[in-house]
Amino acid sequence: MTDSQDNSRRRHSSKVVDGPGKSASRAMLRAVGFTDEDFQKPQVGIASTWSQVTPCNSHIGELAERACEGADGAGGKGVVFNTITISDGIANGTEGMKYSLVSREVIADSIETVAGCEGFDGLVAIGGCDKNMPGCLIGLARLNRPSLFVYGGTIMPGKGHTDIVSVFEAMGAHSRGDMDLIELKQIEETAIPGPGSCGGMYTANTMASAIEALGMSLPGSSAQNAVSRDKRDDCVRAGAAVLNLLEQDIKPSDIMTRQAFENAITVVIALGGSTNAVLHLLAMARTVGVPLSLQDFTDIGKRVPVLADLRPSGKYMMSELVAIGGIQPLMKILLDAGLLHGDCLTVTGRTLAENLTGVAPYPVGQDIIAPLDAPLKADSHLRILYGNLAPGGAVAKITGKEGTHFTGSARVFGSEEEAQARINDGTVVAGDVVVIRYEGPRGGPGMREMLTPTSAIMGRGLGNEVALITDGRFSGGSHGFVVGHVTPEAFDGGPLALLENGDMITIDAEANTISVDLSDDELDRRRARWQQPPPRYTRGVLAKYARLVGPASEGAVTDETESPR
Repeated sequence: MTDSQDNSRRRHSSKVVDGPGKSASRAMLRAVGFTDEDFQKPQVGIASTWSQVTPCNSHIGELAERACEGADGAGGKGVVFNTITISDGIANGTEGMKYSLVSREVIADSIETVAGCEGFDGLVAIGGCDKNMPGCLIGLARLNRPSLFVYGGTIMPGKGHTDIVSVFEAMGAHSRGDMDLIELKQIEETAIPGPGSCGGMYTANTMASAIEALGMSLPGSSAQNAVSRDKRDDCVRAGAAVLNLLEQDIKPSDIMTRQAFENAITVVIALGGSTNAVLHLLAMARTVGVPLSLQDFTDIGKRVPVLADLRPSGKYMMSELVAIGGIQPLMKILLDAGLLHGDCLTVTGRTLAENLTGVAPYPVGQDIIAPLDAPLKADSHLRILYGNLAPGGAVAKITGKEGTHFTGSARVFGSEEEAQARINDGTVVAGDVVVIRYEGPRGGPGMREMLTPTSAIMGRGLGNEVALITDGRFSGGSHGFVVGHVTPEAFDGGPLALLENGDMITIDAEANTISVDLSDDELDRRRARWQQPPPRYTRGVLAKYARLVGPASEGAVTDETESPR
């Protein structure tokens, strides 16, 4: 039987395994490898997102074992458990993509459920694809026990410097007749060479970088190749770091502060990161009780430049940024310029500024990260737009390469599939604003990514001549003149639901507006005629999600009972 020694580090596990009344619990744990000594150690849950579903996560089983070794070696008892993942890259363009954002909530729920039930004292969560990273952080924040996140790492480039977006855009080129099936198949066969998350500054690498800047990953974790000694060592260190967090009683709520979220937004902007970061950072902040809004992205964006020449709008891949030092030198540049809060606590037990002491600068001659005095864009590429089409806000990713202003004629579709078919057959032409509605959090349900239609537009050579707006969202791989997260969504009667073919729409990324050339009276007349469509799902997880989910402008969370303090 165990005693109650060292209960300051065993606040949760002691209630599960201590004393004669917990003999049954210990008997079960002996069967999975616990010894008498293990019952006196802090238990560290290792949340693994391993799966053969996607290359982003196919190597994470081994990484979880390394994290377990690190926890055991530091005097804890590691316990590995699994949560789910889905693959955006596989599901994009299909009905299955509606489960993507939903999976973020399922992952958070499952981590909270397992850790809450089993009495883990601390946690390591390891993720490698778009939704399991914010899902892990939301789960850790809900539990608020000493814990940290490990990124599974980035994939290597495919043959000819290709990646998953290369395949999507090749599909568009094939539909236009510019690429034959042999060329398409060659790209398909060589673009994804092995394990790791999609190779540009897409959502996975964006969120990994944001989480490191937030202080919830060890320094360097976000910029490592998936298959590397560095990544394996990162996991061992993470397992050990939890014991230090337990010793100091440092919890996510101590790290995930308002200033830390400002740091995360700053780094996302400097890297030219995904619009999904807006959605996920809002959700993570609301979970931990930190007030964060769309306006914060605008305010921070006025003073933070885009420095990274990374895909999809740039030319380099994450593995190439890894080779010159990752994001630590970039964070040091931002810190020295007064753009980061250096006094924020991190999972090392030290501040951000202390972690960055001694970080070497980028090598002379590199052109992946531009200097502060010659940025790729002087202010943020993430534009929060308002207007009579988006009174609750919308999110655009405008790097400047697309221009900053677009006026065109609405071509309206009630689903992604309808739009995709009309892009492929040439119905969509230069000057159109493609409107894809009823794809929001409730209307979809699930707020699908529009990577397939945006890639088709690019593949057909219309990237600078067609805009796309939606109450859905975009992959980090999407680029072009695209606006998503339109709020209120069409299913809730937002102005997007009232549009008709031929309406003139203007998007202004300098004034940060999105509007339709219709009077208030005309919009009111259309609203009076509008009827809400029936739900697309009435049973199961999608129906449950549609009933619970909040608006995209507040992170599309499902467990909110009150506004953040």
